[in-house]
Amino acid sequence: MTTMFDLFDTPAVPGLALRQSVLTEAEEAALIAHIDGSDLTPFRFQQWTGKRLTYFYGWNYDFEHVRFAPAEPMPDWLIDVRNRAAVFAGLAADELVQALLIRYDPGAGIGWHRDRPVFEHVVGISLGNEAVLRLRRRIATGFERAKVSLPPRSIYHLSDEVRHAWEHSIAPMEVPRWSITFRSLSDKGRMA
Repeated sequence: MTTMFDLFDTPAVPGLALRQSVLTEAEEAALIAHIDGSDLTPFRFQQWTGKRLTYFYGWNYDFEHVRFAPAEPMPDWLIDVRNRAAVFAGLAADELVQALLIRYDPGAGIGWHRDRPVFEHVVGISLGNEAVLRLRRRIATGFERAKVSLPPRSIYHLSDEVRHAWEHSIAPMEVPRWSITFRSLSDKGRMA
């Protein structure tokens, strides 16, 4: 079964919220320039190297060595967008302690996953080109599936059921895309 948002913005999955046009085109262009000016490196997971390029602020989860550690503080250029993300998610801005910058060059996507349990709320901002956020959870007969479009300059929030019971992914695209993902720490993360 695949579902999408309906005409009244009822989420496809409980805990998923989405809003379009949270940035102007000029703000989007400035954020993309800042991301491209960051020290992006290929995403590494154990011995595998992904096509997307990433950089962490606040906290870094090193998938290659399975380490969670403080990273460089968030720069001034991220503070306003972090504050907007926090308001959208109903959180205090200082709860969003990690920012992950990603550039998806043509052919790059992100496979099925759940964010690490050291994190709780996941708030993402989509930049550059539209993508489809795919969602799935295992059920007795296979997978229940849902999807939602992420237009440029949109924001989404994963919490509760969609955050903990569902996996998400973005299929490889033929055009570039950028994103900023803010995360709060879970109880487990605060104890790390």
